Amino acid sequence: MTYSPVNMFNNPESDETYLGRHVLAEFFECDPNMLNSIDKVEKYMMEAALECGATIVQKCFHMFNPHGVSGVVIISESHLAIHTWPELGYAAVDLFTCGSKCDPKVAYKFLKEKFSSKRASFTELKRGIISKETMKVAEKPFEVMEQIQS
Repeated sequence: MTYSPVNMFNNPESDETYLGRHVLAEFFECDPNMLNSIDKVEKYMMEAALECGATIVQKCFHMFNPHGVSGVVIISESHLAIHTWPELGYAAVDLFTCGSKCDPKVAYKFLKEKFSSKRASFTELKRGIISKETMKVAEKPFEVMEQIQS
């Protein structure tokens, strides 16, 4: 199977080509009421998908007893997922986008604001690095692109 350039992320600042960017985010000291509301968590995850330029395909969210929400937004470009611990003011978020149309860091910034996170961090990974020699996915682990704490 060959991938067209539309499905790849071509980094204009280097010669690298890869299939996706995967942001693993942690939000600390968030509003616990926000993190314990399935309606708000779902709403903000859907809005984050749209903000970063994604096309929403489907969603699934679940409220745990006594507290916490897990959910995923399936997008044409991959997915956005979350699990919350309102009792700790903490949310773990997974933002995986493929191609150059979406920017997962836009979704990260959006969610940080919406969850009223006082501190947050993320690691951005390159996924599916394309070998220039073979034009196939290289059989090597993903690479860390960027890490930030704020």
